[in-house]
Amino acid sequence: MESEYLMGRIMASLLGFVLLYRLTANKKATTSRGVARYEKLESSENGIDQAEKDKKPDVIIVGAGVAGSALAYTLGKDGRNVHVIERDLTEPDRIVGELLQPGGYLKLIELGLQDCVEDIDAQQVFGYALYKGGRSTKLSYPLQSFDSNVSGRSFHNGRFIQRMREKAASLTNVRLEQGTVTSLLEANGTIKGVQYKTKTGQELAASAPLTIVCDGCFSNLRRSLCNAKVEIPSCFVALILENCELPYQNHGHVILADPSPILFYRISSSEIRCLVDIPVSQKLPSISNGEMANYLKSIVAPQIPHELFDAFISAINKGSIRTMPNRSMPAAPHPTPGALLLGDAFNMRHPLTGGGMTVALSDIVVLRNLLRPLHDLSDASGLCEYLKSFYTLRKPVASTINTLAGALYKVFSASHDPAQDEMRRACFDYLSLGGVFSSGPIALLSGLNPQPLSLVMHFFAVAVYGVGRLVFTLPSAKRIWMGARMISVASRIIFPIIRVEGAQHMFFPKVMAKYCRPLAL
Repeated sequence: MESEYLMGRIMASLLGFVLLYRLTANKKATTSRGVARYEKLESSENGIDQAEKDKKPDVIIVGAGVAGSALAYTLGKDGRNVHVIERDLTEPDRIVGELLQPGGYLKLIELGLQDCVEDIDAQQVFGYALYKGGRSTKLSYPLQSFDSNVSGRSFHNGRFIQRMREKAASLTNVRLEQGTVTSLLEANGTIKGVQYKTKTGQELAASAPLTIVCDGCFSNLRRSLCNAKVEIPSCFVALILENCELPYQNHGHVILADPSPILFYRISSSEIRCLVDIPVSQKLPSISNGEMANYLKSIVAPQIPHELFDAFISAINKGSIRTMPNRSMPAAPHPTPGALLLGDAFNMRHPLTGGGMTVALSDIVVLRNLLRPLHDLSDASGLCEYLKSFYTLRKPVASTINTLAGALYKVFSASHDPAQDEMRRACFDYLSLGGVFSSGPIALLSGLNPQPLSLVMHFFAVAVYGVGRLVFTLPSAKRIWMGARMISVASRIIFPIIRVEGAQHMFFPKVMAKYCRPLAL
């Protein structure tokens, strides 16, 4: 008996030695960019107090911007334990993300977050005023069938985000922590959590069955989870105008200027945001040496409405000029067990139409509805297969807004191509017709009717309207040729965007979702 006992002890010791050797070898394994080995950092969790360790999160959210904060509240309200890690919890100061379209406001209501636009001096927005060559037209949102409080909202982005963070943090099962996530933790192809540095510089690891990355347009984690092809089509130059009124109250103003659009919208009861778009093909004037001020005064100022001229010049002289590159990135995910991308880290479009927050909030609604029936998220591979349908179900809203933003930016920008310039004139005149010719496109832009087929129909209706105006008023071979080129320009603008968005998922999302969604879950 003693010999058997000794033999057992020897075998147990050998087995322990082998396991220890394998664990040590695993620790030395190489890591992919932005992804650390989970085993290597698991022990660092002992920096967290016992109460937090006992309350393991169901979901880790990286980033507490609009998408991260809204998602944290939504999942927390559904009973999930959520750990949010945000690099900087002080109020952000950004020059974009200041306009929420009515479609986005409806999603805010659906998520129970509509009070986040209260008490921040947010302004109601009921549509747009469009200017071109001294002419203007008012384009109102089709809100007749909605409650009176439904409209767009414009505000200081930072105030809105802080209200969203407060709302999320009010839930006892949502933990909001300031820290910088340095990498995702991976084991055998599955994301297990994140490695991060706390505000005090302490390096910790946090684990959860699902990690959702919402760390914005500058994300350093997206490379591991998607095919990140970021384009910068232009740059916004931002000013704040004071002590003036917009020609059309409670409307955003879009000036079809040369070389590209200029935007005005009120962000508080005393401030109007001005965004001057400068295409990437044009060198950005320097702010420090006065080139920018000179450019704004000599090139931009003569093109803006006279009601805003004095305030515009005063804002330039004040010197608070800021710039922000505009980014565009199609959604091209690498479905990864244990992780998901959301918000600007996942998908961006030109901010001309102010659709970014609407897409993010719509995505959160889709994701919430998919996750609600699941009580256990621990089956990472099964959950990954199940959530593939998320990428399809989000398409009607996201693709419509993305495609419209890209197409309108090209149409609204000046061009040396006479056919494209004619397309711009036709678009302004088409929208000026009123009725369905304006309400249809504005319903698309606002997110109230995000139908891809309607978008394509209206886009080509603009081209056909332009052709008819050319050909039937005074027919000639030159005009017929110009009309044919307008159709070609329209095709050249919209079809590449649709191709990138994915035509099948865009136009047949339900069929594709049923195909993608596994039967196992």
